[in-house]
Amino acid sequence: MDSWWAASAGPGVDAPALTGAVTAEVAVIGAGFTGLNAALALARRGVDVVVLDAGAIGWGASGRNGGFCCLGSAKLSWPAIIRRFGLAEARRFFTLQVAAIDHVRALLADHAIDADAGPEGEITLAHHTAAEAGLAVEAALLREAFGVDCDLLSRQDLAARGLAMAEAGAGLLVPHGFPLHPLKYQLGLARVARAAGVALYGDSAVTGWARAGGFHHLATAGGTVRVRRVVVATAGFTREDLSPAFAGRLLPVLSNIIVTRPLSPDEQAAQGFTSRHMCADSRRLLHYFRLLPDGRLLFGARGGISASPEAEPAMRARLERDLARMFPAFAGVGIDYFWRGLTDLTFDLLPHLGMMEDGSVHYLLGFHGNGVAMASLGGALLGRRLAGEAVDLPAPLTQPLPRFPFPSLRQTYLRLAYAAYGLGDRLGR
Repeated sequence: MDSWWAASAGPGVDAPALTGAVTAEVAVIGAGFTGLNAALALARRGVDVVVLDAGAIGWGASGRNGGFCCLGSAKLSWPAIIRRFGLAEARRFFTLQVAAIDHVRALLADHAIDADAGPEGEITLAHHTAAEAGLAVEAALLREAFGVDCDLLSRQDLAARGLAMAEAGAGLLVPHGFPLHPLKYQLGLARVARAAGVALYGDSAVTGWARAGGFHHLATAGGTVRVRRVVVATAGFTREDLSPAFAGRLLPVLSNIIVTRPLSPDEQAAQGFTSRHMCADSRRLLHYFRLLPDGRLLFGARGGISASPEAEPAMRARLERDLARMFPAFAGVGIDYFWRGLTDLTFDLLPHLGMMEDGSVHYLLGFHGNGVAMASLGGALLGRRLAGEAVDLPAPLTQPLPRFPFPSLRQTYLRLAYAAYGLGDRLGR
């Protein structure tokens, strides 16, 4: 399942498989946005760091997602976050999310990484008339709690902005975030990290992890790494057998993407969808979509239980049906790319930046399908903390990472949640 990102990113980054024995101060498991930002922060502060990835740089979630650099990472709603942690901590968490977007923007500018950045702002489109009132409630909350000046858009406003689609009668424009080419960003970041002295090893899955004499010993198929501290930055691709400390703490879920052939300006105008803004609908099992610089439409959706190849045709067919329903003028235009990947959910629906054991194992996990920005800044903050800097984080990000009750039933939980979400989406709730 080659992605459009892989087909259009240009040359990859040379990251040979680990061979022999290596010693460093910190090992980072995972070369995505979290791991590379953490490693870069450590290297810039004089810490000897190695990064291990199970595949080539870009094979995982960071190089395969929809490229939405925006607010988010928690699945827990803002009202629930405010109730649990108080308004002051919720505001700190929101401010951190805005800073995360700025962090990615600065990385692109400072290192001349051309990641096809698009226009500012994220748009949520009501998928049902009953969902339109929810957008007004969200706009009021963002304005009153966080001081965000959002724009509520009517059907006429959407059409005037080049955002017409069959279902949407209203929309909400939040003025934070921008779309990008995630793999170009990741590869550019990997080159920056390597130039800063980070040792990058691809095709080096951690197959064994032992602790002896104050050191962590990580084994791969071709070598070993001995370090004092470890960073786990593997998101939805965190294996249950990576370490007993992380077993049962994450629920990997599938996200699925199709990309059309390039659509001509006339074809875009026929639908009335000409904007390059990043968009999602208001469903719990949401769709996310945007026009790419060459006129292709990227169209993704949550859903699916099985990641097996046998399940792929049905999911691709579902995406094509959904696209045709939401964008009738694009029905049957031809799909050039289809791929799937994993994101990670936590039991409390929050991202978690923390440590385990005696403080020698650190992690940032739980992005709930929205990690481009938070993984980037969170990784940098994690690296700074390991380098000895004081890092003040909001309470929603620093809670202990809980295990799922009866973790063997996680797929059952997911099936039940999908059924409930699907019913709610059909009712517009």
